[in-house]
Amino acid sequence: MTTGLQTIVYPVRDLAAAKRVHTALFGEPHTDQPYYVGYAVGEQQVGLDPNGHRAGLTGPVGYWAVPDVEASRQQLLAAGAVDVQTPHDVGGGMLLAVLADADGNQVGLMQRPA
Repeated sequence: MTTGLQTIVYPVRDLAAAKRVHTALFGEPHTDQPYYVGYAVGEQQVGLDPNGHRAGLTGPVGYWAVPDVEASRQQLLAAGAVDVQTPHDVGGGMLLAVLADADGNQVGLMQRPA
């Protein structure tokens, strides 16, 4: 179902303050926009999302790479997960979705463009 954990996104309320801390840890970001700051850390991506809390994220979310975000979402829903964020394009054809298990743990799904 997945090819691995690709990205972890932290919802942040103060983007500038979070950016200072994460830049001290990871170095300069590769993406530095008011809506998202992203870092490349080895094979992983780490993101800061200033809109994450408003979008239902309750803490850091790991995004698992899947070939078909909707098919994977349906499998998780059938297993008892609930939608937090339905699949949506975040730019360039990248599709993301977030679901939660029975304990409220959030799981992200990521489909990269073909």
